[in-house]
Amino acid sequence: MQDQLLETWRIHNRINLYLLAAINPEALAACLTKKGRNVADQFAHLHNVRLMWLSVAAPDLVVGLEKIEKGTLLSPTELEFALAASGEAMEKLLQRGIDTGKIKGFKPNVTAFLGYVISHESHHRGQIMLTLKLAGQMVDKKVQFGMWEWGTR
Repeated sequence: MQDQLLETWRIHNRINLYLLAAINPEALAACLTKKGRNVADQFAHLHNVRLMWLSVAAPDLVVGLEKIEKGTLLSPTELEFALAASGEAMEKLLQRGIDTGKIKGFKPNVTAFLGYVISHESHHRGQIMLTLKLAGQMVDKKVQFGMWEWGTR
């Protein structure tokens, strides 16, 4: 079961990166409202919330990872690097949680934490997709369906 939980996280993180790789770089600036998050900020938010959890639950795992300030328009490569790094740190946090039976600062358990984090990030992935759609920058249909192919991602 432990391996399945970690693999679930890895698949989820790869899907985030899969979507990011499919987005036209100019579309990262797409935004629905004047004060809302653009597409790049949505991805940065995922990274930053991971850092928040890491800071609370395992501060040593956040060392070397940098928060991305709102409005910082990073390249797709920079966003990919940040999400990959924070994704690896989150996997280490999950492994520790599995080993100890808890995630510091979160109740009720490790499996619920994984569900919580995936739910949060999937919500923002939906917001990214809606923003792209309304901006006329939708990703290819193959990618849209590919995000649901957990057995191959």
